Amino acid sequence: MCRVAFFCFLLTTGLTMSSCLRIFNKRLNCSQQGLGHCKIRNCSGNHMVVPLQHAPTGPEWDNKEQLGTGQDKDELVPVVNVTWKLKADASLFNLSGSEIKILDKSTNQSICVQYLLRIQQQLNPNKERWTFSLDEVVVEPGHNYMISVLNLPEPEGGETEMIRKQVAIPGSLWNPHITTDVSIDKEHKKMYVVLGFETALYSERYQIFIESPGFKYLKNLSKGNRKSLNVTLDLDLWELSECELSLTIQPFFTRCKNDCWRPKRSINYCHYYPPRTSIIKATLGLLIIDGFLIYLLWRVIHKAPVKTSSSAAKEQPECFQVQERKRVLIIYSLDHPLYKNIVLKLCGFLATKCGTEVVLDLLDSTRLGVLGSIQWLDWHRQQIQSSSDKILILCSPGVQAKWKAMCGDKQVFLREDVHSPVGDMLTPALSLIVPHFIRSASFEKYIVAYFDCVCSEDDVPSPFNITVRYNLMKQFEELFFRILDTEKHRPGAVNHIEGLSEDNYHQCLSGRALRDALEAFQAYQLENPQWFEDELLESTELDVEETSYEIYPIYPSIQE
Repeated sequence: MCRVAFFCFLLTTGLTMSSCLRIFNKRLNCSQQGLGHCKIRNCSGNHMVVPLQHAPTGPEWDNKEQLGTGQDKDELVPVVNVTWKLKADASLFNLSGSEIKILDKSTNQSICVQYLLRIQQQLNPNKERWTFSLDEVVVEPGHNYMISVLNLPEPEGGETEMIRKQVAIPGSLWNPHITTDVSIDKEHKKMYVVLGFETALYSERYQIFIESPGFKYLKNLSKGNRKSLNVTLDLDLWELSECELSLTIQPFFTRCKNDCWRPKRSINYCHYYPPRTSIIKATLGLLIIDGFLIYLLWRVIHKAPVKTSSSAAKEQPECFQVQERKRVLIIYSLDHPLYKNIVLKLCGFLATKCGTEVVLDLLDSTRLGVLGSIQWLDWHRQQIQSSSDKILILCSPGVQAKWKAMCGDKQVFLREDVHSPVGDMLTPALSLIVPHFIRSASFEKYIVAYFDCVCSEDDVPSPFNITVRYNLMKQFEELFFRILDTEKHRPGAVNHIEGLSEDNYHQCLSGRALRDALEAFQAYQLENPQWFEDELLESTELDVEETSYEIYPIYPSIQE
C-alpha cells in the first residue's frame, strides 16, 4: 500500500519507501478494427509451452515516447507507456496473445497483464503491422523498472523470444533556481521584487509568501504549460519595519498538501534603500537647504511679483466630477463565503462612494427566481447592450475552473453554489457572454478585473486575455473611469476622483468594509493554502450538502 503521507518527501529527496505501481484509472483497451478477438486479463502464472515451430515469433519494441504524465484527480503523476509490434510473418496465426510484465526493481513489486488475441490477417486494415500498447502505468520518481513482453503461447526456451528493456524514472529533486531582482521607487515609497523560478514537474499551483515582523504578503500563481515563472511583487515600504524579508515558494502536490518542501530566500532591501538613520540625516540636510531656498524665494517675490504659468497648472491632477449615474452588472463565482463577502462589499462601495447602480444576482434573488438564471442574465445583457452601461467580470479560481469545465475539463461543484439560493450563476453567464465578447468589434461593454491580494491574473479565462485586466484595488480608479467612458489621462492634465486610489479608498465606511473583507480572506488563505480544493465537492456529495444546509444566509445590505 502506498504511503501517501511521505509522497512530498519522496518527490523532493528522490528516496522511496514503497511503490505505487498500478495501471492508471484501469484504462485497458485492446480492441482494434480487424481483430477477431481481444480481451485483457491479469496473468494466471501458468503458460502453455509449445515447440518452437508452433509458437509465434517474439514481439518488437515500438519507438514511441515511453515516459509521460497523467492527471490523477487534482495532481500530475509520472506514467510509463509500453508499446510493442508484432512481426508480420506466418507464425502470427499461432499467436494467442501477449504478456506484459513490469517489475519495480527498487521494491520488487510487479504487475502483469495478458492481452488475449485472435488475428486473422498478417497486417491491420491500414496495411501496417499490428501494434498494441499498455498505456499510463503509474510509476514512482527515482525508481528503475524492468519491462518485458512475451508472445503467447510460450515457446520452449521462450526466454530467447522475450524482449526486455529497463526504464529509469527521473527523480523529482526540485531545484527552483530562484532569482530575485529588487528595485526601489523612492518617490512613491514602493519596492518591486522581480521573482523568477523553475517550476516543479508535478505541481501546477504555487503560493509566494513574503514575510517580516508585522508584515505578510501572499500571491497565487498557476504553472500552465510554463517551465519557469516570473512575477513582479509590489510592496509598500511604509509597511516594512525591518530590512530583512523572508521569501518562500510553496508548491502544491496533492499527496503532501501543506507539508511540501518550500524553498526560501532572504532579501535585505536596505542594500537598495538607505537605512532610516541615513534617511533622517538626509532629510534634516534637505530641510536646512529647503529653508534657505524658501528664504531666497521670499526675497525674490517681494522684489518682483511672479506670475504662475497656465501650462504648469495644467500638469497638476484635476478633480473630476461624476455627471451621470452608471449601471454595472457584476459576474463572479461563489468561491467561498469570505469571497462572497468581498463581492458584496465591492457592490456597497460602488453604490455609496461611486454612485453606481449595481446589478447583482444575490441582491435580486426574487426576480431571478421568477425569470430563471438564463432569462435574468440575458435580459440584463440586452439592456446593457443598448445603453452605455457595463458588465464587470470578477475573475477568481472558480471562474477559471468553471471555464475549463465548459471546455471539457472535469465538472466543478463548489460548496457555496450549493448553499446559495441562486446557485451557480457564472456558468450560464459565461455561456451567454463569451460568444458576444468574442464577436464584439470592441470590448467597451466588458470590464475584466481581479483582486490581486486574494486572486491572481492567472485566474482570468483565456478569452478575456485580449482585453485589459484591472488589478483591484490598485487600479480601481482606472476601472471606474472605464465605467464612466472617460479617459483618466488627457493632453496636459490627469483626471482624478478623490477617495478611489489604493491608498485612500478605505477612508470612507464602505471602503473600509471592503478592505476588511479583503484582509479577512487573505488571512484565511494564509492559514488554509488549499482553501479552493477544500471548497470543491464531488457529484456524490451534492445531495448530502444540500440537505445539511437548511437555512440560507441573510445577505447584508450594500448601503453604507
